[in-house]
Amino acid sequence: MGDPAWLDEREAAVWQAWLAMQRRLPAELERLLIRDGGLSGAEYTLLVPLSESPEGVLRARELGRVVGWERSRLSHQVARMERRGLVVREECAEDARGSMVRLTDAGRAAIVEAAPGHVDAVRRLFFDVLTPAEIEALGTVFQRVLDGLPDDVC
Repeated sequence: MGDPAWLDEREAAVWQAWLAMQRRLPAELERLLIRDGGLSGAEYTLLVPLSESPEGVLRARELGRVVGWERSRLSHQVARMERRGLVVREECAEDARGSMVRLTDAGRAAIVEAAPGHVDAVRRLFFDVLTPAEIEALGTVFQRVLDGLPDDVC
């Protein structure tokens, strides 16, 4: 295998800044979601694709794929959200082994209430501190990194 190609000082600084942002930005967005909309980040993560899907329903397997979660994590989170009345599980008409997750009226009301503040926070904490050229560059960089990852990585 040989010696690893250690990061140089510049690379290490960029990597450490990325790791810190990856920890701190989602934590702040979650804090604001809870404070302003009463939703956890996990709830918001699932409510978004459900609210954007036709009729507010997705197969559980598809919902997990969209958000990049394993079946166990999805199942536990959906159960918590069912107890809060945000979603309901239904049997899948095409496949008795599958289940559907449906957004309830309460779930739709929650995402409608939380989304404007969340989008404002994303804009304020991320996009507003960048120039248009930096945003363009980040889009290119993020896509290049994503393109280099195996397809089975969420």
